[in-house]
Amino acid sequence: MSSSRLIERIAVITSGGDAPGMNAALRAVVLAAEHDGIDVVGFRHGYEGLLNNDYMKLGRDEVEHILQYSGTIIKSARSERFKTDEGGIEAARNLDAQNVDAFIVIGGDGSFRGANHLAKFWQGPIIGIPGTIDNDLYGTDNTIGYDTAVETAMDALDKIRDTAEAMDRVFIVEVMGRNAGYIAISSAMASGAERMILPELQKDKPLTIDALVKHVEGVNRVRGDSSYVMVLCENQWPGGAVRLAEQLEDRLNFPCRPCLLGHVQRGGRPTAMDRILATRLGVYAVQLVQEGITGVMAGIEKNELVTTPLEDTWVKRKVLSQELIDIQTKCFNPIKKDRHKATVDKA
Repeated sequence: MSSSRLIERIAVITSGGDAPGMNAALRAVVLAAEHDGIDVVGFRHGYEGLLNNDYMKLGRDEVEHILQYSGTIIKSARSERFKTDEGGIEAARNLDAQNVDAFIVIGGDGSFRGANHLAKFWQGPIIGIPGTIDNDLYGTDNTIGYDTAVETAMDALDKIRDTAEAMDRVFIVEVMGRNAGYIAISSAMASGAERMILPELQKDKPLTIDALVKHVEGVNRVRGDSSYVMVLCENQWPGGAVRLAEQLEDRLNFPCRPCLLGHVQRGGRPTAMDRILATRLGVYAVQLVQEGITGVMAGIEKNELVTTPLEDTWVKRKVLSQELIDIQTKCFNPIKKDRHKATVDKA
């Protein structure tokens, strides 16, 4: 959807869970807007700050050297009261009071649902920029923060492998991802993990403790005593990595250790890929609002800038690469069956 409207002031928020590269996207919005003679204000603490009319003017001095920092200089939050009609009306009133002509939100699907809600009460162009480590938004190959989160998880897994190998132990490493296995499969592949548990693979045939025990024992028969690292996507095992480690240790009779990476995956210096992605999308978002386009997310597919209706980003399902699943499944079972060698049974 598009309409002609002179853009003189843009409001921007970062919303929901923070992601490495949000600052880089914010910087790109401000610098691109300034180049075109447009003012930018940032509302602190996401939609909650919009309701509180808590804003700051953003210019080159505020953003020029924030590219390399994680988090977000205008803070982030979630807001329940914004979801009401009264909240939407108040937010629209505050945007008008600050003479805002266009609105950009950097966040995930909850943030984009908020943008759709705002559009019911406010008529200016609204654009979403995908900022979430989960990489679960339809309409873009990568989201801002995903690459850094994978790098962080891989680094942790490499360190865990060192101690696992020294002690011949099983480690279950729980990574974030909510309902998507992108971080899990990428970090498992990059670190050479023996097993991964993903939401995409749990739907049709959920793994059982018997199957996992069988696989660990099979790997040990082939390789002898060694390390075994399993990547578990959050919410995919009752009780998480801690409970799974207890169950495996009871059955295997040797040490199994849980490790929850948690919010460490949201921090750290953004990778070059995340900085470049954030910069491209920030500049593109400013271009879109000047063209009068509204109600879409700015994304990148096959290295080309694209737009996707905001609602599609959470209604349509982004599909995990079957190629990556197949590759990693083969790496779980590297020994082919023949008449002379022991084999690892597929579980």
